[in-house]
Amino acid sequence: MARGLNKVMIIGYVGREPEMRYTPSGRPVTSFSVATTRTWTSAEGERREETEWFNVVAWGTLAEICKSHLTKSQQVYVEGRLQTRGWEDETGKKHFRTELVANEMILLGDRRPHNHELDYADEDDESGDYAF
Repeated sequence: MARGLNKVMIIGYVGREPEMRYTPSGRPVTSFSVATTRTWTSAEGERREETEWFNVVAWGTLAEICKSHLTKSQQVYVEGRLQTRGWEDETGKKHFRTELVANEMILLGDRRPHNHELDYADEDDESGDYAF
């Protein structure tokens, strides 16, 4: 049987403070969002920008590290795999959520907490220091 590959690597900014909870067995799980923005020039010469939001989930020791070290607006590298969960609510409506299940996280940029909100729609912001 042929093997598959499910690997995701993103660099972006933490969109909300990480939330940690525990499973009934006591295993820590932390969830947070990360925004990645790509820019390009259209055929008409206009600068365009598009932001994609990722829901990130970390388990175990990585969950504890994410909770204690990440803050909103912190630049971060996250690596892991995509996973889609499905469930039915009390009315019988089906819901689906795709998450990046993290297995690695690296803090990037300034590691001190920020006192400002990032405005992802600000086209004058040229702060794009990425690792590649």
